[in-house]
Amino acid sequence: MVKKYVWIVFLLGLLQSCTHKSNVIRIGVAGPMTGDQSVFGRDERRGVKLAVREWNEKGGVLGKKIALIVEDDQHDPRQAVAVANRLVSDGVAGVIGHFNSNCSIPASAVYHRAGIPMISHGSTNPQLTEQEFNNVFRVCGRDDQQAKVAADFVCGTLKLSRIAIIQDKTTYGQGLADEFKRWLSNDCKVVYYGTIIQGDKDFRAVLTNAKAQKPDLIYFGGVYPEGGLLVKQARQLGIKAMFMGGDGIMGPEFINIAGSAADNVYATFGPDVNRVPSAKQFIENYRKLYGQPGPYSIYAYVAANILLSAIKDSDSLNPSATIQYLHSHSFDTALGTIQFDSKGDVVHSPYVIWQVKNGRFVQL
Repeated sequence: MVKKYVWIVFLLGLLQSCTHKSNVIRIGVAGPMTGDQSVFGRDERRGVKLAVREWNEKGGVLGKKIALIVEDDQHDPRQAVAVANRLVSDGVAGVIGHFNSNCSIPASAVYHRAGIPMISHGSTNPQLTEQEFNNVFRVCGRDDQQAKVAADFVCGTLKLSRIAIIQDKTTYGQGLADEFKRWLSNDCKVVYYGTIIQGDKDFRAVLTNAKAQKPDLIYFGGVYPEGGLLVKQARQLGIKAMFMGGDGIMGPEFINIAGSAADNVYATFGPDVNRVPSAKQFIENYRKLYGQPGPYSIYAYVAANILLSAIKDSDSLNPSATIQYLHSHSFDTALGTIQFDSKGDVVHSPYVIWQVKNGRFVQL
């Protein structure tokens, strides 16, 4: 009798578990939730949580509530693969993330084998969508696009001629730096090309070598923890060259690290969301819950809304139906209308020039 009772309890628990799982749609969120880039993970998590909150308040999707599974890849490619395998095992209907290109690219192979849609909100390396994985999308642009905008600005608008390039050896940093170099006009000469290691704190040696070449501008391929220190130490060494980076240095964290040395630094990023009428409601709702949105908060929010809209409007929980819908429809979002091309990239490049003025980034 005892054994029979134990089996009944076990089967009831199993039944409850299965019923619980069938009543929710699981969405994965993957990014650097801890460590020196955790602000990116925080903004991603909050953006997705806001989208899910709004959907659940309206009844969810296909009669089911949405549940988030948040995973920390620590901006480490090996962790990203482990995270991807866990999310696949958890039966997610799709994934928002990863943030870093060196994580998104290896993780995308895992999602591709499982046939699960993945929408990155921040991975800009072209290789991500050049793999011909039909399940991979991104709502941001590509490094070849933002590098061209940067190069045209440096050579055409600023009319600078002597360029130093420093990159951090990551998939994102090196890829962006090399694309920038490729798009420079013949009037812009690369007088120095150097590398640093992500996580290091002292860049005076590479900066001293760059200084010897008397550059008009230092272009950095990398992220804000190193970028802020790089420009700060450059000014301490008496380097007066202008400084420019990509979307990886956007945000107040870069300015907090660089201090007054951040003044007049240039960057490429999407348009100021405060100038985008369709973003007004997002900004209001986000501020009520979390305060000021980070640069990538709205991109994560938009990615989540696109994924959930595709599941709802395809009227199916079959991932292949979601993927097909993502490829064949446009989406009205807080960033305006977004449509993906055959590779999973946004049809229209979003990049503009920003500059630090009076302690904050402003769109030029």
